[in-house]
Amino acid sequence: MDKAKFLPSFKKNNGFTDLSACIMDIYCDLSFKPGVTMPGLCQFEVTTCSSEQTINEFEALTRDAGRVQQDTLKKILEANADAEYLARFGLDGRTDAESYKSRVPLCVHSDVEPFIQRVAHGDSSSVITRKPITALSLSSGTTQGKPKFLPFNEELIENTLQVFRTSYAFRNREYTTGKGKALQFFYCSKQVSTDGGVIATTATTNLYRSPRYREGMKGIRSQGCSPDEVIFGPDFHQSLYCHLLCGLIYSDEVRFVSSTFAHSLVQAFQTLEEVWEDLCADIREGVLSEKVTVPSIRQAVSRILKPNPQLADWIYNKCVRLSSWYGVIPALWPKAKYVYGIMTGSMEPYLKKLRHYAGHLPLISADYGASEGYVGCNIDPTVPPEQVTYAVLPNTGYYEFIPLEKSTGEMENSASIHYIETGPVGLTEVEVGKIYEVVLTTFAGLYRYRLGDIVKIARFHNSTPQLQFICRRSLVLSINVDKNTEKDLQFAVEEASKLLEGEKLGIVDFTSCVDTSSDPGRYVIYWELSSGTRDEVLSSCANALDLAFLDEGYNGSRKNKTIAPLELRILNKGTFKEILVHFLGLGGSVSQFKTPRFVNPSNSKVLQILNKNVTQSYFSTAYGL
Repeated sequence: MDKAKFLPSFKKNNGFTDLSACIMDIYCDLSFKPGVTMPGLCQFEVTTCSSEQTINEFEALTRDAGRVQQDTLKKILEANADAEYLARFGLDGRTDAESYKSRVPLCVHSDVEPFIQRVAHGDSSSVITRKPITALSLSSGTTQGKPKFLPFNEELIENTLQVFRTSYAFRNREYTTGKGKALQFFYCSKQVSTDGGVIATTATTNLYRSPRYREGMKGIRSQGCSPDEVIFGPDFHQSLYCHLLCGLIYSDEVRFVSSTFAHSLVQAFQTLEEVWEDLCADIREGVLSEKVTVPSIRQAVSRILKPNPQLADWIYNKCVRLSSWYGVIPALWPKAKYVYGIMTGSMEPYLKKLRHYAGHLPLISADYGASEGYVGCNIDPTVPPEQVTYAVLPNTGYYEFIPLEKSTGEMENSASIHYIETGPVGLTEVEVGKIYEVVLTTFAGLYRYRLGDIVKIARFHNSTPQLQFICRRSLVLSINVDKNTEKDLQFAVEEASKLLEGEKLGIVDFTSCVDTSSDPGRYVIYWELSSGTRDEVLSSCANALDLAFLDEGYNGSRKNKTIAPLELRILNKGTFKEILVHFLGLGGSVSQFKTPRFVNPSNSKVLQILNKNVTQSYFSTAYGL
């Protein structure tokens, strides 16, 4: 078989593809524990804590979450009292919650952006924190097409270590991995320097730039199969191929499989379906495919790749006996105990395919956070991703929650709810079963920052709440009085995809936009399918999508024809890979990438990629012509 086929062609620049470069990504974007130590907490100095000791510390912290929150706010305000952003609100040394809430207003990114821009332009004064911010993190920017700058500092590293250490302790108690290896699909991201000389890159890249983080993670991270050169490589496709190859070389030692997002895991095993015979040939001959051209990757992988015909035969026989690649992970990595990554929110649509690859292995959702800061960790690893909750560590920041009440007449089963807000409440004041928007105050210079996430309080662990992520609050689809969120879109796609099951095909990925080029405007849903099917099936899918949006504003507007019939556009195979390549070209990281479920009109390049790849179009007739 031609080994060249596994890599698509990209424009070369000095022998390298125009993709991202540098530093591995792991788990998620971040923000964590202050550089403050609770009495009795073990430190990541030379030795690390046992899992049970870590769990005991977590229990101690969460038994008195209210007091810990007061202490945490005090430390944040004392540490940054001289910061220009805070000083203008006249706290005058006050550090109590009542004074803080009454003087410092809630904010969104646009409120703090001018201050962060000053940091980016090289202002080393106390702009948002007393100590100068020396690095900036970039949000993914997959919806708007433009990432946001967010502050990053050493305190976030300490918080990261605490969150990861805590979730690892609970996970390791249920699924002990011992001294085995991890098959980790981690990649690099490009670092840029702002005009003020400040490093700007993804939040996780900022983590891995830190020796402190790498040292602190030694006691809780299994050794990966791939050498650093693969993780840090400049070409994602070559790195992915070599991750798979290294994982197979150490197939008998792998204890779990992970990546930052479920999307990256699905992508990895879809690639395996295409290149497994090439991988077998490499292992049989002990020679790396000539299409891996990056010198540092070739040298590093060649050092561990030796001729092994017996292993190649074993892999070949396993693969040919698989039915539609079901259970490929436990088949090729028989000692693996679980699959790990972010699996909630926009990652949920990938769970069906990931379960197909994972077979009997449990899927464990990683911790809940964003580039702005971590919110909670998963302390119940046996719970399936759809039911996972996140316990808030009360010393990693100061947390508030804006209560969100449904308007009269809102439908219970719709995520597209217009909420009525009331004043924010504290971490220990939330109520089980109620819905809130998360507000963060961090050690990195975000004060009463509205994260835009909607969460539900599932229960309490001691005195700290366990949150269930519901969705992003921002609207996805809206033309006039209609309001539909990512959750509504996901529900509609799931309902319509049931019509594809009889055809034995699936949706590779999907996104949406609002088309207002004509009046009235309409919803446009883009699908990339695993194979083709009959026109009548796809026409029925367009109708099913249209009817699955349950928002009363949408239903009424469709009936009175103030919103035009929904359009389903079918895409060429590989369209979403092309969008990924575009994202990488902007300096993003594979592990950070999330398919945008809604493409803003300002994101013209992604819309251009989508529309040039449309092969078929179907308009709904669900509400009449």
